[in-house]
Amino acid sequence: MNYKRFEELPCWKKSRELCKVIFDLINQGKFSKDFSLRNQIWSAAGSVMDNIAEGFDDGSTREFIRFLGYSQRSCSEVQSQLYRALDCKYINQNQFEKAYEIASECRKQIKGLRKYLRDYDSKE
Repeated sequence: MNYKRFEELPCWKKSRELCKVIFDLINQGKFSKDFSLRNQIWSAAGSVMDNIAEGFDDGSTREFIRFLGYSQRSCSEVQSQLYRALDCKYINQNQFEKAYEIASECRKQIKGLRKYLRDYDSKE
């Protein structure tokens, strides 16, 4: 892997995009007043970004894989919380689909990087 900084990783860039979309959603209408759900989904989205960065800077491939696992699970958590927001009518179907798709793409990229790192690590 030839990345020098975590900001170069496609999955980190996608997770940043996810955070931007979530930020826009949680600061509108009734969603902005549901402090519990708002804070929970915001924290989960931030966890996606932060765990990629933290794992990258650890220096150990195995630790990076572990942190990517946390990040991948946080994507799923965001998706679950999007359902709650949709069911509470805080967001509409189009907003849900856009955010859900970004989270899916992010999760897919993280999963691919984990597989690459596992395969790379097993060769050493």
